[in-house]
Amino acid sequence: MPIWKRSFTLEDITSLSADTAVSHLGIEFTEIGDDFLRGRVHVDQRTCQPYGILHGGVNVVLAETLGSVAAACSIPEGWRSVGLNVSANHVRAARQGWVTGTARPVHLGQTTHVWAIELHDETGRLTCTCSLTMALLPPTHAQNVKLAAQPPVAAQP
Repeated sequence: MPIWKRSFTLEDITSLSADTAVSHLGIEFTEIGDDFLRGRVHVDQRTCQPYGILHGGVNVVLAETLGSVAAACSIPEGWRSVGLNVSANHVRAARQGWVTGTARPVHLGQTTHVWAIELHDETGRLTCTCSLTMALLPPTHAQNVKLAAQPPVAAQP
């Protein structure tokens, strides 16, 4: 049974992520299942650390992105979800190719969600496992959390 409370497509998610950290890192959304959201990032000059492996922070950005989008799409219209905690365990280095993440719910409560996100390399080996806790804000509080279509513009001197 699908967990989604909002209708959305991969194209919808991608357009909301334009000109954000998500698009700058080349993160792609690849699949929506009944109870999961999948995406990937390429190991390249944008995403590697100086030792030539995928930066651990990029693992976390991919994981938090997938869990956050999944949470936002599994709550009623008018509600907002905001991150409370993200933790990651880097299991294996990724040196090339694509790293694919899958976000699945562990707990879908009325005020919080907990999401498990696993990242795998192209051979299917686990590279990172993450846990993401989200707070759910009802419409009366959600009005204070605006969705920005554009990132803030720096003030001109």
